[in-house]
Amino acid sequence: MKVKLLTTISFFTYQLSISQTEKVLQGKVISQELLLKNVEVINKTAQTSTRTNELGEFSILAKEQDSLLFFSKDYLFTRLKLTLKDLEKNYFIVEMTPKAEELENVVVSRAVFTKTELKKIANDREEINKIKIRKQFDDVTTNVTVYDGKIKNAINFTYPIFDKPKKKIEPHENRFKKLVIASCPPDFFVKNLKLKPEEKELFLNFCDVDPKSKILLEHPNVLATMDFLYAKNEEFKKLK
Repeated sequence: MKVKLLTTISFFTYQLSISQTEKVLQGKVISQELLLKNVEVINKTAQTSTRTNELGEFSILAKEQDSLLFFSKDYLFTRLKLTLKDLEKNYFIVEMTPKAEELENVVVSRAVFTKTELKKIANDREEINKIKIRKQFDDVTTNVTVYDGKIKNAINFTYPIFDKPKKKIEPHENRFKKLVIASCPPDFFVKNLKLKPEEKELFLNFCDVDPKSKILLEHPNVLATMDFLYAKNEEFKKLK
């Protein structure tokens, strides 16, 4: 009985010592089987960070319950809380999801074909010629204009010729908000800062007034931005 008790105590002592000991966590960051380089890997708990190399590999000191953050401008923000099983792995694989691409000035053709029709057209020279003629006809008919009495390329006296168009300057407030949105996951304000949805806008304006927000815009850093938001959140709660 004593032997069993000592064995049980030794086992739990060993598990506790492992969970409290830091180890070098080695891993790789991928997305759809692509290796991702220059991904910022941040140990939020230990306040340390590194980046992935050309092969998507990284090494960072970590222990159980540490929060790891993975950030890249072209991919969705990823956050993981390490478990004992994660630390026992020889190689840690992290999968990131690409951000949705916004397409500008997309032109959709009027013609719609099935896959069978496309294969048939590709091998039919006469059909290809018909499509070219139809395209030329569409271009001509859609670009017909009616003469309105105006002289083409005439000087517009209402526009100051020698004045350059003024460059549109984006407000500082919008720049700061864009930095925060790019640095934090969508549920960060509700889940991490414990703010109500209607308080988000007021909180961002409160942060924007702080001169430190200008420093973040000049030297953007994910870890520094999140630390700033956590600190301002404590001040924001005291005002309520």
